[in-house]
Amino acid sequence: MSKLICHQKADTNRYALVGGTAILPDRLIENAYVEWIQGRLTRVSQIPKRIAKEVQLFDATGRYVSPGWVDIHVHGGGGADFMDGQVQAISTACLTHLRHGTTTIFPTTTTGSQESILRMIDAVDTTIRMSDSGLQTIQGVHLYGPYFTPEKSGCHRKQGCRVPVRSEYERYFKTGRIAIATCAAELDGCIEFYRYAKKQGCLVTCGHSNSSWTEMAKAHSNGMTHVDHFWCAMSSVASVRTRLGTPMQGSMLEFVLAHETMSTEVIADGYHLSPELLQFAWQMKKPSMLCLVSDTSRALDMPAGEYAFGHPDENVWIHSDGKVGLSPTGGLASSVVALDHCVKHMFKVTKIPLWEIVRMASLTPAQRTGIDRQCGSLEVGKRADVLVLDKNLRVQKVYYTSGGCAL
Repeated sequence: MSKLICHQKADTNRYALVGGTAILPDRLIENAYVEWIQGRLTRVSQIPKRIAKEVQLFDATGRYVSPGWVDIHVHGGGGADFMDGQVQAISTACLTHLRHGTTTIFPTTTTGSQESILRMIDAVDTTIRMSDSGLQTIQGVHLYGPYFTPEKSGCHRKQGCRVPVRSEYERYFKTGRIAIATCAAELDGCIEFYRYAKKQGCLVTCGHSNSSWTEMAKAHSNGMTHVDHFWCAMSSVASVRTRLGTPMQGSMLEFVLAHETMSTEVIADGYHLSPELLQFAWQMKKPSMLCLVSDTSRALDMPAGEYAFGHPDENVWIHSDGKVGLSPTGGLASSVVALDHCVKHMFKVTKIPLWEIVRMASLTPAQRTGIDRQCGSLEVGKRADVLVLDKNLRVQKVYYTSGGCAL
C-alpha cells in the first residue's frame, strides 16, 4: 500500500525528490530534482550542482516521479459509491483512490432520482468543506446520470434514464459543484442543457447515447466537446441505422474521430478495450485529446462478489470477479481498478511513450476541465501533487494537497 504524505499549509520547509526519473508531459528527465515549498512546486530540473542545506531531500533513485492522477469519471471504491450520498462514503471512496495515486477527483453520479443526486452533491459539498478531511482535491461533481438514452444505459438503472428538464438540472447547477455535465445528444431538451452547462463553465459531454452524426454536430455547436468512455455505451453506424433507418449515417465514433476539437476517454483496465483499440484511440486523438479514466465502482479493492451500483435504494447489482465488473446479463459493468492500473496496463500493451500515457491520466483531463494551471503536470507554480512510482509503475508514495491540510 502506498504511503500518503499531505502537505501542511503551515510548513515553510523546502523539500525535494532527487535522483529519480521525472515524467513531464513531453519527455523524461533523468537524475531529476523536484522541489516544493508549502505544497507548491518551485523547481523541476536535473539535479543542480548546488543544493541549499535547508532543503530536505528524499531519494528517488531508480524510481519514477510523476504528477498525480486526475480522474474525471469515477463512481466509487473501497466498498463505497459516491451515490450513497453520505460523507463517510465520499471519504472512503476518495481515500481509496488517493492510495492509488489519484490526487484530483471528480465524483460521478448515476441515473438516480433527483433526491439521491442532490443528496450526493450535498455530501460532496460537505466533504469539500471539512477542514480536517485530509483527502485529495475534490474538484467538483461529474453530473453523469441521469440524462441517458435507455437503450444505451449500460449498467446504469434503466428506469432512471430521463430527458433533461431545466427545473431539475438547475437545482444541480445552483449548488455550484457541477464541473462536468453529460447528456445524450438525441434527447429532447439536450441543446438547452448543453448551452446551460457551457455557461456554467463545465466540460460538456455526451455519453450513453445512440446519437447520429447530425445530432452530434448540433450538440457540438452548442458546447458539447467530449464523449465518455469511447466504444462503450455509444452509438455506431449499425445502431444508428437500427434507430433511424437508411441511408446509413455516421455515429458518435465517426464524429469524434473526424473533429480535432472533440476529446474522449478510454478505460484501460484490460477488459473494456483490447490493446489495438487503445493504441488506435491514441493514434487518432493524440494524448492532448484522450483521457484515461477509471470508471470504477465500489468494488475497487474489495473481494470478488455482488455489489450495488448507485444509491442503495435505486441500484442495479453488478458482479465483480476481482478483475472487472459484470452486469446481470453478462455485459461489462464499470471497472474495478484505479488509474494506476490503467497507466500500467496502457504501458504494458501499447507502444505509446510513457510520458504520453501519464499525460492522459493527468495533464489532459486537467486541461479539459480547465484546472491545468493548478495541477496535472510537474511544473513550477502548480500544486505539488507528486507520485513516486517503482520501475513497474506501482505507486509507492503520494505527496498531495487537499482542502484540509494544504494551500
